Amino acid sequence: MKVAVVHDWLVNYGGAELFVEYLLKLYPDADIYTLVYDKKKMKGHFDSNRIFTSYFQKIPFASKIYTKLLKFMPGAFESFDFSGYDLVISSSSSCAKGIITPPSVPHVAFIHSPMRYAWDLFFDYRKRSGWLTRFFMNRWMGQIRLWDYVSSQRIDVLIANSAYIARRIQKFWNREARVIYLPTDVSRFSPSEKPREDFYVAFSRLVPYKRIDLAVSACKKLGKKLVIIGGGSEEKKLRELAGNDRNITFTGRASDETVLDYLQRCRALLFCAEEDFGFVPLEAQACGAPVIAFGKGGACETVIQEKTGIFFPEQTSESLADAICRFEELDKKETFKKEEIVSHARSFTFERFKEDFLAAVDAAAERAKTKI
Repeated sequence: MKVAVVHDWLVNYGGAELFVEYLLKLYPDADIYTLVYDKKKMKGHFDSNRIFTSYFQKIPFASKIYTKLLKFMPGAFESFDFSGYDLVISSSSSCAKGIITPPSVPHVAFIHSPMRYAWDLFFDYRKRSGWLTRFFMNRWMGQIRLWDYVSSQRIDVLIANSAYIARRIQKFWNREARVIYLPTDVSRFSPSEKPREDFYVAFSRLVPYKRIDLAVSACKKLGKKLVIIGGGSEEKKLRELAGNDRNITFTGRASDETVLDYLQRCRALLFCAEEDFGFVPLEAQACGAPVIAFGKGGACETVIQEKTGIFFPEQTSESLADAICRFEELDKKETFKKEEIVSHARSFTFERFKEDFLAAVDAAAERAKTKI
C-alpha cells in the first residue's frame, strides 16, 4: 500500500513531529509532504523517508518566515498531487488537513488543533502582535476561516487527539471526530531511583500560548526554584521577567538525556497552557513526576486530580502560586505515589493507539468507496 503523510511543517521537533514518527511505525515506507523542511533542525529524524516540500521551500529563509505567509499556505497544500496513493494521512494544527485527494483515495486527518490563531485564540494572538501583523490579520483572517471550514468538509475521517479538541472541531467545522489519545513513549521516559529534589520544571517551546510567564512569576513570588527547558520566541521576554532571580534557570533546548534527568528529579512539572492534548504532562508522569496543570484543555484528560497531580482554575500567576502551595501541603502527606503516577502514564499505550487508528483508516476506506 502506497501511503502519504502530510504534516504542516518540519522546522522544529516537538509533540506533533513525534506523532509523525508514530505514524511511520505503522507505515515505515510512507512519503512525507510538508510546507517547508529544515533538515538541520530535524537532526536525523525522517531521514529514511522521502520528503516532498511545497514551493515555500524555494523562498529565502523559508524555515524562519513561513508563519508570516499564512495567506498562501492553503494554496501550497492544495498544490500537492496525491494521484497514485492508496491512503493519505494528514497531521494538522494549521493547513495540512486542507489537501485535495482523488475521490477514491481515503484521507484521514489527525487534528492536533483547529487553527488557534484563526478561531478561539484569534484575539489573543492579535493583541500580542505588532501593528503590521494586526493589519493583515484583520484583512485576511475571514478568508482563512472560510477556507478552513470548507476544506474540513472533504476529509473522510477526522481524528481528534482529545475530547477537548473534538468539541472544538464540532464547534468550528460542524464535524464529528473520533478521539484517539496519543501514546506515551515509555522507552524514552521512565522513573529512576533518584530522590526528588526541591525544584519545579517547565518544559515546552517558549511561545506565547504556553504561558511560561505564569511559572516564572509564581516561582519568583514564592521563592521557588524553577528550571525552564526549551527555546523559542518568548525566551528573551521570559529572561527579562525572571531578572536576576537566581532560583530561575534557563537550559535552552536540551537533549533527551537532560530532559529525562530533570523530569526524574523535579518535585513537579508546571504546565500552564490550555493545551490540545500535551505530551509533556504524560512524559513527566511516565518519569514519576506529579503535574500542576491549568484546569482546561487536554490536561484534564491526562492528569488525575490529587492522584497524579492537581489543577489550578485560572490562567494567572496568582492561581498557579496558590496551586503550588496546595500541592506542597498534599505532597507532605505523601498524596502522590510514584507507582500510581507511572502506571497511569503507561496506560496510554502504542498498542491501543495502533488499534484505534487502524480502525479509523478502515472507516475512511469504506467512505472513499462510496465516492467512486
